[in-house]
Amino acid sequence: MSTWQITRVVAGSFIILSLALGLPVSPLFHSTYWLWFTAFVGLNLLQSGFTNWCLMESLMARLGVHREQS
Repeated sequence: MSTWQITRVVAGSFIILSLALGLPVSPLFHSTYWLWFTAFVGLNLLQSGFTNWCLMESLMARLGVHREQS
């Protein structure tokens, strides 16, 4: 997997998990404050779409994950 694929999988997982923890109708409900984390992830995705820069992709590249799939 390349960095952009991993980033999207992790972001999607974070959003699903934080919604499960933040929505009162969820069996995993913990606190509505988890919805702030959902908003944070969404805003970072939006920002990376406009600036073409993502901190997570930069960190993964430093760890040796390939940017493009060969």
